[in-house]
Amino acid sequence: MKKKALYLLFSVALVFSAGCGKNKQSITLAGSTAFQPFAEKLAEQYMTSNPGATITVQGGGSAVGIQSALSGAAQIGMADLVNLPPEAKDLSATVVARDGIAVVINPANKVNNLTTGQIRDIFNGKIKNWKEAGGADKTITVVSREAGSGTRTSFEEIITGIELVGEALIQESNGTIRETVANDAGAIGYLSHGLLNEKIKAVQIDGQDCTTECIMTQKYLLVRPIFLLTKAQPGAEVQRMIDYILSPEGQQTIQQNGLITAK
Repeated sequence: MKKKALYLLFSVALVFSAGCGKNKQSITLAGSTAFQPFAEKLAEQYMTSNPGATITVQGGGSAVGIQSALSGAAQIGMADLVNLPPEAKDLSATVVARDGIAVVINPANKVNNLTTGQIRDIFNGKIKNWKEAGGADKTITVVSREAGSGTRTSFEEIITGIELVGEALIQESNGTIRETVANDAGAIGYLSHGLLNEKIKAVQIDGQDCTTECIMTQKYLLVRPIFLLTKAQPGAEVQRMIDYILSPEGQQTIQQNGLITAK
């Protein structure tokens, strides 16, 4: 009897422990590498205010964000696209920020402004030397994101007619675009304006700067929304996380770190 009682007590303890594990608040966000560093900052703040929560943030690109939300691999998908693709129609989409796409060159390059036509011709490979765009006699190195990237998809949707030159260097994140351009005086690429720093230079597009003011007044051309994607009925904790990002504190964090607020 004593052994049976101990066994029952041990069984109850296991059930209690398993139940505690189920109550652990765990959320995974996956997708947009442009929004990833901002999501990581927001996740840190959320977990500080909610000690029981565990938030994991993963990149992979907007296509990964959509597929992860559809498959359930992530509770929240992140996508930075001008238009969501048809496969996202069964997902609930919430705009939590807006982001400019900066066309960036090395600071040693004296070019300060490019037209949309020049950008199209550079990325198509029609313009191959900076002297054809008002710069020095130097070969242009085109740097682009991979297929499936939300930044690339939005870039090519806004500047129509781009058929990327075969010699382009393909990078898998905004961060590696930035490093590649910073280390090549002839390079040109594009990335989230929230990730600009002193190592690279954003050119004007058709005379407009890639700044918060120009983005908000709709003078700057290359702008896309940041979506958080969930299944139709997200769990309570997932909804709380999204609500936090849309809260005054969350939106202030987004603005302070270089993105544009949702409203």
